[in-house]
Amino acid sequence: MRLTDWLIVIALGTVWGGSFLFNAIMVQEINPITISFGRVFFAALLCWAVFFALGKRIKLDGKTLLGLITLGIVNFAIPFALFPLAQKSVSVGVSGITNALTPIMVVIVSQFWPGGEKATFSKSLGVLAGFSGVTILAIPALQQGGHSELWAIGLIILATLCYGISMNIVRSYHHIDSTLTTCIALTGASLALLPFMLTIEGIPHITKAQTWWSIGYISIIATAIPFLIVYKLVERVGATNFSTATFVAPVSALILGFLVLGEPILPVHLFGMLAIFIGILMIDGRLFLLLKRPKPTL
Repeated sequence: MRLTDWLIVIALGTVWGGSFLFNAIMVQEINPITISFGRVFFAALLCWAVFFALGKRIKLDGKTLLGLITLGIVNFAIPFALFPLAQKSVSVGVSGITNALTPIMVVIVSQFWPGGEKATFSKSLGVLAGFSGVTILAIPALQQGGHSELWAIGLIILATLCYGISMNIVRSYHHIDSTLTTCIALTGASLALLPFMLTIEGIPHITKAQTWWSIGYISIIATAIPFLIVYKLVERVGATNFSTATFVAPVSALILGFLVLGEPILPVHLFGMLAIFIGILMIDGRLFLLLKRPKPTL
């Protein structure tokens, strides 16, 4: 990838790491489906404003429209609800670290996806290393019988699977304007979530300013603005390279969880993150290139 692409990926990873902190704040007052709805609804409003400000027009057939709505449900509605639900039982740092499985899930899904990138030996080793990292993170819960924490980690893994699927779905719509893709996907997610929110959780009653600030961050800073960039970036650099943004997010999540919420950073967190990062480097191919690099002669 070009340097500018790497800088964008690093910035996105930092921003998305912050979303775990704000999820932890919001879940103290509102429920997971409400959090997901607020995130995609306000993001959709901003994206549509940008779309029409740029003078763009909607040109879609019914099949494409349905496909983009499906993309929105898989990429936004489901994972955005799973993360805050999981964060009732796990820390900001653990959530961010487990989310780093995303590029590993992209590899797994791509292996079986029609026309997807097939797994190489190094990518297969990367998958094993990544899941070894998650196993390390689960050790404290296994030792203490923390079934709720194990269940929460499982929810985050399911969310990363959704991302793996969506990163492959979006390749089918490379011919569609990326701004329109984002608008339709976010709108589809909003429409899908609304009846579930009203039926299961009811109309939210928000009294804390920090909850509103958190909604503003995750909807505008962590969703609308990034995803106006994301789909175009995926088209240029590929799903696997793009998904390495999750390399940065765990670091951001760990630091913010420690500084803002006082969550401890344990050795098991660092070892788990290291194993996942090694897996990502194997998938990216850079680790093997570093190992094969000839030593300078004297």
